[in-house]
Amino acid sequence: MKPVVKIAAFAAAVAATFGTAFAVGDVAGPVSSDGGERSAAHGGHTPGGRSAATPTRAQPPGGLQISEGGYTLDLETGRVPAGRETVLRFTVRDEDGRPVTEYRREHEKELHLIVASRDLTTYRHLHPVRGADGTWSTGTDLPEAGSYRVFADFTPAAGGENLTLGTDLAVTGRYAPAALPETGETATVDGYTVRLTGSLAPGADSDLTFEVTRAGEPARLQTYLGAYGHLVALRSGDLAYLHVHPHEEAHGTATSGPEVAFTAAAPSTGDYRLFLDFKVDGEVRTAAFTVHTDGRTASAAPEAERSTGHGH
Repeated sequence: MKPVVKIAAFAAAVAATFGTAFAVGDVAGPVSSDGGERSAAHGGHTPGGRSAATPTRAQPPGGLQISEGGYTLDLETGRVPAGRETVLRFTVRDEDGRPVTEYRREHEKELHLIVASRDLTTYRHLHPVRGADGTWSTGTDLPEAGSYRVFADFTPAAGGENLTLGTDLAVTGRYAPAALPETGETATVDGYTVRLTGSLAPGADSDLTFEVTRAGEPARLQTYLGAYGHLVALRSGDLAYLHVHPHEEAHGTATSGPEVAFTAAAPSTGDYRLFLDFKVDGEVRTAAFTVHTDGRTASAAPEAERSTGHGH
């Protein structure tokens, strides 16, 4: 997944709320692929430069289907309790029902797993471990009961394009749906202030730039998943996962900052949640924004602690 990324339609459905996803920095998002144009929140990029291919307008969002391109997301753990550490297990199966055991690495991982609540107030970007039999597993703690969406973002080694498959996850407990956070152009998390410049436009590419500072001083962004930030964007209502392209890749121990930028295309008018993952001083944090495609600029999540979550 790459920074400042192609928004891969990450959607929010329940009475009010998950994608795309992000991740801040060349952000929370894209994956550098060897050619997968359809990378949900990740995209094929030219090393050290802008995306190798211009993001496709009207590109269909990902994550809305459990099966696509001959592959199916089989979630073994369909129900978990709220507020308790639990393990999610799942398998990606081919058209013959066999577990997929070979993947093409993108943004340093074979598969990226995103979990988001339907009201888009809780977000987790996880890195599961694959067993020899093709079963993936990862620990997580989801704080609030309700309906969640699970997104598996991967490219099979057998060939074909990058896919984002999605399925529902029920988190049990007392449920009180939350409203979509208000809009704004800044978000604060753990003392860091993240400012968003730019806006989404339906059916057209647009640039999103995130500036990270602490106490007014520029932050030095570290490499995270092959970029200086990772961005995931989700559409409120159906949690469509949007395609996001980071402007540049990053490798090794080099730092940059305080800005990270992405190119994204929204498939329709409406409300979107942007999740930017950025790494400073060895720790990954997530800043969340609400964006409207009618031109109003977007916003920080007041409850940053609920929007943050990583499995590293």
